[in-house]
Amino acid sequence: MRLSHIFLRAGVFVLAAGVCVLAARATVAVVEDVSVMSVQENLVDAEMPWASVIGDGLQVIIEGNAPSEAARFRAMSSAGRVVDASRVIDNMTVTDSDAMAAPDFAVEILRNDQGVSLIGLIPTASDREALTARIERIADGADVTDFLETANYPVPPEWRAAMNYALLALDLLPRSKISVTAERVEIKAIADSATEKARLESALARNAPQTVARTVTITAPRPVISPYTVRFTKDADGTRFDACAADSVESEDRIIAAASALGFDANSPCVQALGAPTSQWGDAVVTAIAALTDLDGGTVTLSDTAVTLQGLETTDQAAFERAAGELENALPDVFELTTDLPRPAEVTVEGPPTFSATRSPEGAVQLRGRIENDLANVTAENYAAAKFGAANVTMGTRITEGLPADWSVRVLAGLESLAQLTNGAVTVTPETVRVSGNTGNANAAATITTLLIDKLGPTAEADLDITYVEALDPVAGLPTPDECIAQIAVVTENRKILFDPGSASLTGPSQDIMDDIAEILQNCLDIELRITGYTDSQGGEEMNQQLSQQRAEAVLDALRLRRVPIGSFVAEGLGEANPIADNDTADGREANRRIEFSLIQPEPTVEEPSTLEQMEQDADATDADQ
Repeated sequence: MRLSHIFLRAGVFVLAAGVCVLAARATVAVVEDVSVMSVQENLVDAEMPWASVIGDGLQVIIEGNAPSEAARFRAMSSAGRVVDASRVIDNMTVTDSDAMAAPDFAVEILRNDQGVSLIGLIPTASDREALTARIERIADGADVTDFLETANYPVPPEWRAAMNYALLALDLLPRSKISVTAERVEIKAIADSATEKARLESALARNAPQTVARTVTITAPRPVISPYTVRFTKDADGTRFDACAADSVESEDRIIAAASALGFDANSPCVQALGAPTSQWGDAVVTAIAALTDLDGGTVTLSDTAVTLQGLETTDQAAFERAAGELENALPDVFELTTDLPRPAEVTVEGPPTFSATRSPEGAVQLRGRIENDLANVTAENYAAAKFGAANVTMGTRITEGLPADWSVRVLAGLESLAQLTNGAVTVTPETVRVSGNTGNANAAATITTLLIDKLGPTAEADLDITYVEALDPVAGLPTPDECIAQIAVVTENRKILFDPGSASLTGPSQDIMDDIAEILQNCLDIELRITGYTDSQGGEEMNQQLSQQRAEAVLDALRLRRVPIGSFVAEGLGEANPIADNDTADGREANRRIEFSLIQPEPTVEEPSTLEQMEQDADATDADQ
């Protein structure tokens, strides 16, 4: 009896336990389904369709291929907002970073009197130590602030060339901002003068890599012109400016537009400069040029506030007086008009007195023609000697009475004009000063015009035939880096830089060679030059390497003593490497003991293979081994 009651009670407990288990399992299934559905809906709403959700009891497992670590984190956070974060299991993968697009490498460099600062992203493969050392050398003791970050992606093909060019520009420009990408280098800088600006632009152009686009903007303070001058002529040969100064871009545009209305079709010769006598300068110039519209020809000259209107010998007097009257009433109040209408001169048997001076390309100067007295003759000779060198001056003048009162002034003005030319001639008569020849100064015509107006007055007639020759320009005519190396090769073709046996001391004849090389390099601004020393194979390899290094450095020191800027030069000793002749003969060993000059070339870019490409290469190598 008692046993039956015991079994009955046990059966009840077992039955109740089974019902509880079934209820619990049903509850877990419901919770699992609700959790999975809720998390999946939340991921879809968060625009993460790549993520899938499965349930494992009370645990929620998220699977899928996340495009990034950030997306993976967002998926986990999104699921944690729906169910308890401890129930969320991360079973996601992340897309291989090698398959992702590389970032845009870029650097911003700023240099001023306080130092150099850099900010940007560069490839991890960059030689950071070499970059830092070069920047510190450029900074020359000033502070260097480095905010560069690195990223481990393949180096873009033109990155090294772009960075090398940017650092060259940084070395040239003490006040500059340089932006570098693999495709372009953008340079903005300030120069001390217009001449310095031209030199810097020429140096940057000569050293620019062919495969990298560049933008160069260099500003310089405007020059100060005194007197502030414009001279415009209209005659049978056309229209032209002998000098043109403008106080603003707008003023220059208006002046050129007024000249174009009379047929002027060349590039603007105007120089934007300081020194304008009034803010109405542009109005006065435009008005003066327009005065020639109804005349058969003539010249208008503005020198500060003095305006001169000159007609031709053929100009109708009534038309000239009408144009002069209209101009005088139209000019701003601060300007004063002077007129000059020349009439044909009487023809005499002797002709007008003349003085002439010629300057040859070799620098020889000859003075001929009329001089009014001995004092004027000595003055002209001394003035020419001061301008051209006494040894270059030959006198062929003669004393003549009855010359115009301003003759000596005209002669000296002519000589000063000739000094602006590399070669040419000046002829002075009572009516005009004729100047012709070649020059390397693009602004020589304007300079001579201003000079003659200053010395002889605004009515002075000048006939200028001046040719700008780029080869004579001390800036534009500079050789390229390749031309510099070619010139050194010519100098050393039949002569050799020699050293005392077993030492790094240059021999006496080698000093003459170094003089010639230094003269070449003085015109080769800012090139990156490698000086390499070699020896023959006699002696120990380590000793030969040291000796070749010492000899290369001796050549570098010799250039330094000759005041060659060597900041971008490198001395390198390679010992007995790279022989060019047989070391088993005396002549061969003599040839192998040498100094070579070459340009430092950018390092070749080696693009690292992606993970997929590496896997394919490894598979190909495995197949080849099998």
